[in-house]
This record gives sequence, C-alpha cells and structure tokens, in this order.
Amino acid sequence: MDTGLSDTWSSLKAAARDAPREPGVYIMRDSENRIIYVGKAKTLKNRLNSYFSGARDIKTATLMHHVQTIETIIVANEYEALLLENTLIKQHSPKYNINLKDGKTYPVIRVTAGDFPRVFRTRHIMEDGSRYFGPFPNIPAVDTMLEFIDKLFPLRKCRRFPARRKGGSGGQVPCMYYHIGRCAAPCCGKISAEEYGHHVKRVEKLLAGETESLIIELTEGMHKAAAELKFERAAQIRNAIKAIEQLSGDITVVDFDSEGRDYIAWAAEGVFATFTVFSMRGGKMTGRELFRTRSAADECESLETFAASYYAPDRPPPPRIYLALGKVSPDAAEAPAAGISPYASLLRWFREQFGYEPELLPPDEKRHEAILAMARQNALEDLRRRLKERGAGPALDELAQALGLKTRPERIEGFDIAQLDGKHPVASLISFKNGAPDRKNYRSFKLRTVVGVVDDFAAMREAVYRRYSRLIREGKELPDLVLIDGGIGQVNAAKGVFDELGMDSDLVGLAKRDEELWLPYAREPVRLSKRSEALKVLQFVRDETHRFATSLNQRLRSKDLAFPALESVEGIGPKRAAALMKAYGSLEALAAAAPEALAESCRLSETAARAVRAAAKLALEDRETAKKRFAQGAERSAPKKTAVNGDAKDLYGTLNSRSAETGAALAAEAEADYDADGEK
Repeated sequence: MDTGLSDTWSSLKAAARDAPREPGVYIMRDSENRIIYVGKAKTLKNRLNSYFSGARDIKTATLMHHVQTIETIIVANEYEALLLENTLIKQHSPKYNINLKDGKTYPVIRVTAGDFPRVFRTRHIMEDGSRYFGPFPNIPAVDTMLEFIDKLFPLRKCRRFPARRKGGSGGQVPCMYYHIGRCAAPCCGKISAEEYGHHVKRVEKLLAGETESLIIELTEGMHKAAAELKFERAAQIRNAIKAIEQLSGDITVVDFDSEGRDYIAWAAEGVFATFTVFSMRGGKMTGRELFRTRSAADECESLETFAASYYAPDRPPPPRIYLALGKVSPDAAEAPAAGISPYASLLRWFREQFGYEPELLPPDEKRHEAILAMARQNALEDLRRRLKERGAGPALDELAQALGLKTRPERIEGFDIAQLDGKHPVASLISFKNGAPDRKNYRSFKLRTVVGVVDDFAAMREAVYRRYSRLIREGKELPDLVLIDGGIGQVNAAKGVFDELGMDSDLVGLAKRDEELWLPYAREPVRLSKRSEALKVLQFVRDETHRFATSLNQRLRSKDLAFPALESVEGIGPKRAAALMKAYGSLEALAAAAPEALAESCRLSETAARAVRAAAKLALEDRETAKKRFAQGAERSAPKKTAVNGDAKDLYGTLNSRSAETGAALAAEAEADYDADGEK
C-alpha cells in the first residue's frame, strides 16, 4: 500500500477510535476539503468504527477510498442528529448522499394568527404571523398529539371564519363539532376571544415542551379511568402521554427564527483553548466550526481576540451573537454597574469594522441554552482530543520542578479516607500512569483500627502501611509520588509510615480549602496558579480518590441503613427489602419513585408502596442528619492551622509515636487478611 494512503487510513482509524460516544453527525471530506458524505449516528464512536471493521460493500469501499478527514458534531439526541443531517445534506449536496436522500421536509404544527386560531399539521411555512412548532420526523406521534389536542381543547375546525350556518329562524347555529364537544363555536359567539385564547396558550405550552404539569394531570386521569374500568379511555390517555413525551423535547438544530445568529462557546485547560461557533441561518443550523488556540488570558479577553480574528469582511457578524462564557475579567465585571457593557471594546471594534454593533447576548431562552450547551460540549470534546494528543509530560515536568521532586512523577498514587461517625471507615487508593488513570491498579481498604472513632490521621497511617508494606514485601515497584487528600497533619502521618518502611517516594498533600500543596514538615504550603497544569493533574488525582472512597462508603452505609428502614414497613421482610433494593438500586431511587410504578414493578399494594417510599425518605433524612453531625464533629476536632504550621516537627513526633503503637499489630495481620476483605 502506498505510504501516503497508509498514513491517511491510520489517521482516519485513529479519528474513529477517538470519536465521542454521544449522538451526532459526522462529515467526511475529500482531499480538496469538499464534503462528500454526511451521516448521523446514535453513538458516533460505534458508527465510525464500523467503517474500519469487517467486510465493506462496494459503496462503502468507494466512499472510504476518497475520504481524507472526518469531523463530528455532537448534538443532544438522535432526533436532532436526524434534523441536522437533513439540513447539511440539503445545503452541501454531498456526492455520496445524493441518491440516498429524498430531500423531503418534515411536518410542523401551525397555530394560525388572529383571535380564534386553528391548529393543524403542515409542511409549508408562511410569513403571516402564524406560530410554528417542530419540525417533527415522527409523523405518527404528530398525528397522535393533534388527535389529543382535538379532544382536549375545543378549538375551531373550519378553514373560513366565521363559518355561517343559518337556522330555521335565520340565526346562526353551531355545527356538529360543537355538539360533540370538539369546538367551542366561536362563530356563533359561544366563547369569547379571551377565553379561546386561554385554550390556545395551553396548546402552545404543550407544543413548546412545557408539559410536566400536564403529564402529571394526565397520568392521574389515566389511573382513574383504569380504576373505573374505562380501559379504552385509559389507553387513549396513555397514547397521548407517549406522544407528548416523544414530541416535547427541545429542538435546537431547527427553529423558525429566520434572523441570522451565531453561538460561541469556549473551553480551556491551562493555555489550551478551543472555540466553537454554531451558526443559525434561515432558521436552520448550518454546521459548526472549531478553532484551536493558546491563550493565557481570561475568558472575556480571549473572546475579544477570537472575535476579531473570526469575523471579517467576507464573514460579517450576524445581528445576534449568543455567548456561553462563565465569567468576565475583574475590570469588566464592574462595568455593568456603571452602565458599560463588559464587551465595550469588542462592540467598538464591530462598529468601526462593519458599521454596526451586533447584540452580544446571554442565553435567555431554553433553545438558546440548548444550542450553547451543544457548542460547549463540542469544544470540550475537541479540547479532550488535544490534551490526549499532547500527553501529560509537560504537566508532570512542571509538577516535578514546582515541588522539587526527585524525578518526574510518571507513577502517582493517591489516598483518601471516607467515614461517617467512625462507621464503615474505608480508604481508597487510585493509581495514575503518565497523567492518566490506571484503573486496574485501583484498590480499596476496609479500615480496622479506626472503627467507631473519627481519626483521619490513624486511618491514613493504616491505609498507607498496608499498601506499601505489601509492595515492599513482594518486591513490586513503588510509586514516584504519593498524593494525600488533606493537609500537613495527614501528610506527616503518612511520612511517618514512609520512614518506618524505608520508602524514598515523594509525598505531597492537597488541601481542599485553598488548593494548597503541603510537603512533609513544611511550615508553609506551596501555592500554584489555578491555571497551572501541574495543579490540575493533582486535582484530578485527588478528585478520583475522593469519588472512589465515597462510593464504597456510601454502598456500605446504604446497605446498613436501607434494609432495616424498609423492613420497618408492615409486610416487608428481609427478602422483599432485598428485592426492592435490587430493583431500584438505592434509597434515593425508592424515595423518588411514583407509588403506582413502585407497586406495579415490585408487586406491592399501592398502600404498601406509599409506605415504602415514606420509609426511604425518612431513612435519607436520618442519613443527612448524621452527615451534619459528622461535619460538625470533624470541624471541632480538626487541628488548628496555626498549631500545625507553627510546630510541625512536634506534631509529627506525636503522630509517629502513635504509628509505632499500631505498626506491629498491622504488620502481623496484613499477611492474613489483606486479600480476604481488606483490599479489593
């Protein structure tokens, strides 16, 4: 195979392997950067990998022979992927899509203008003041929704208004729809424009996705109809609920706002930044653009620099630009109070370059929030790829220099302790290799020396001793750096064990309060910039240890709390309690379950289901009370920072003497029970 073709094929396979697992659209381009194929996928990674696995038919082989690059656009769900795919195919007419798509448009629901609007399905958009909702590729669901609207809201059916029907005396009489409850007969003055408008507003809320209260109301009506043996009515309501749920999601890639607008989102890690621009033109998303850059500036300054580079005479700004930036510079943050836009300099630049100022807006509606969320997700995904391509080497070099380590910390292990009032104390050990999680070397410890007491220092000593006494005994490799989740007290507790075992690995603690780094015996912490990549590596390790320890502790506490709480309900024994926990997984899920669903799924009476849900809620309240007690106790028992910093050596001596008291016992039992139930 030609070397150039081999390199292209390898890069395409790598792009597929690294694709996101979200729904979206993928775009294939040829050597001249022309779009030759647009496809959609429920899971982008799986779909793209399918192009490189197994036998390929002639069409696919021909397509892949011409593909040079693959891009992806993440969207919220498979439905939006379908809509965006349709839009991009119509816009670009890709060579290998032409014979595969029929070019049809999707139906929308139209609410006409005027005092007494009609509601119906159409494929044609008219600029006559009507409101449109959709588009909807699921036509059966649209029809079910319209049938439901027809039955629930007495809106007019006649095309011409008023439709006059003369009675025997010459007066107007309502048509058949009025008599069967399907129309309020506005043509005969049976309903006022205000009252009719109230029905229309409810319909528009339904079509706009504001359905939560309506679904609750319908669900109650469905159960009531079933209880009264009106099964046909219950089935109709059930079908209506399904249609509402299918059609009420936010539609972000197509709308009916014809005014052009851009959505700009930004993601950064250290000096690396990715900007994403989603453009809406003619009511449709026409694609997205990604721009990679390096920036040490804050978000507001970075945006100004990017906008000045992105917009040009051949690409002028649209009337509205929506921004997804979390904060502005300190100077700009004070500007609104003085009546000055935080982006005043950018607006001035627009005015000087283009003769007008586009509106720079925050997302003030759900649809704008949804599009910006998609844009940010795409920026984050690209940033993830950039960091993966770059690797963690520079961050680890920075970490070694900042802390004065003996070597670059290619192997980092982190410890954290989790407990509540001394109950179910556990320690987590996680391992990172070259800045990435090495999950096969994660471990957890059920601690023994601190059961019934709250002593983080003793807990840390036990976990560290058990881990490294075994590694030393078995002759295995020790880590370059050990990270302790805590301050100087926890670090010195671990250092005492290191000295006892003769370890020379580097050791550091990361205190949550101010993200300070504590080295053994230090009187002052090391403080790194919040933008420091070295700090971000340690934060990643710390957060992973905390997640791992907390999840095990919560599982143990949930078992300890859940079963007695559920068994307190009359008729719920140990087996039924176990079945409930297996079905729902947690007390939180049980407390949030609807009694009807709980009764049906677990074969309980509705009364028993309500009692189970109430018991779960009470148990959770008890858990929160216990957490608060623990937090208050930990705060009272925490050593004062001044005492620790002022006399670190004396504190270390105290900790080390306590370590000596437990060291022999720990060594004696480590061999016997380390694998049995202590480390998993």
